[in-house]
Amino acid sequence: MTLETIPGVLVLADGTSFEGEILGLGADDVASGEVVFNTALAGYQEIITDPSYAGQMIAFTYPHIGNYGVNDDDYESRRPFCQGVIVRDLARRPSSWRSRGPLSTLLARFAVPAISGVDTRRLTRHLRESGAMPGAFGSDEDAVREAAGHARATDGVDLVAAVTTREPYLVGDDQAPFSVVAYDYGIKTTILRNLAKAGCRVEVVPAATPADDVLARDPDGVFLSNGPGDPAAVELATDNVAALLDRVPVFGICLGHQILGRALGAETAKLAFGHHGANHPVRHEATGRVEITSQNHNYVVRADTVPGGATVTHVNLNDGTVEGLALDGYPVVSVQHHPEAAPGPHDAGYLFAEFTALMAAASTR
Repeated sequence: MTLETIPGVLVLADGTSFEGEILGLGADDVASGEVVFNTALAGYQEIITDPSYAGQMIAFTYPHIGNYGVNDDDYESRRPFCQGVIVRDLARRPSSWRSRGPLSTLLARFAVPAISGVDTRRLTRHLRESGAMPGAFGSDEDAVREAAGHARATDGVDLVAAVTTREPYLVGDDQAPFSVVAYDYGIKTTILRNLAKAGCRVEVVPAATPADDVLARDPDGVFLSNGPGDPAAVELATDNVAALLDRVPVFGICLGHQILGRALGAETAKLAFGHHGANHPVRHEATGRVEITSQNHNYVVRADTVPGGATVTHVNLNDGTVEGLALDGYPVVSVQHHPEAAPGPHDAGYLFAEFTALMAAASTR
């Protein structure tokens, strides 16, 4: 099943408009959300199905999207949670031995609205200068402008509640050497694959699971996953993580890193237009090594609020923001970037092995 296109318009909250062709919406329908741009050259299926984009519309800076189609192996969650997709050119005839159909089949299957033919270079420049902002698209310009004026950003919204699992589930070999409980704030499938590959049996639990329930499972470690939106809005998360820090090894990625930072006493803040892409340079402070990383976040831990007893382990070389934390004297670490990539480089993939090393060391104490 593919989608038919109709002429339409994308309008941002500040009134800026972009013409295009609408897919997946009726003549009277409007899609809205916070508009962000992603600079990755490939990996559009993983990006669209990453739960961290809940509440957002994804504008791809690479001009040709859909070239190699979609397949059954590159889903990062049970379905897309993004509010829409914005592209310059949507390929209709993909070419790849892995392809099981065009990108439009995925969009149609999950009712993801899209707009193509947009001048995404102009859109990206505008968002870089003005910051990420809400927007809307559809075929009725008057309705779109009204929706854009009422669309909301992700500030203060608990988007995790919409993407987290409702029931616990298991991933990995029952005989694996390490038992890990993973908080699902919007966890990516590739993260679970990497944990299992590193030797972990992972029990994924809902985001609001009390710390006592996690500890009752007697894990060797606890993983804090990626996820969407404002870390300050995720109900109970900070308190639950704080209750774990002196009890069990902890490893956090992306939103999990931000929640860990808040549990340590640091504050978080929203970036102007976020980091969304697969080519962000990060310096590992202990070695001076520069790692090229995959990133997807709008919020960061404020460096000036990191408390004594915690160490900044990684720094973003583009803007100096905090990319990693460690709790001195405890097996507690986190990173803002995505060591699992999907898409992106694998420079930081060693972090999964470091997590298992922390668990192994803790078990011998």
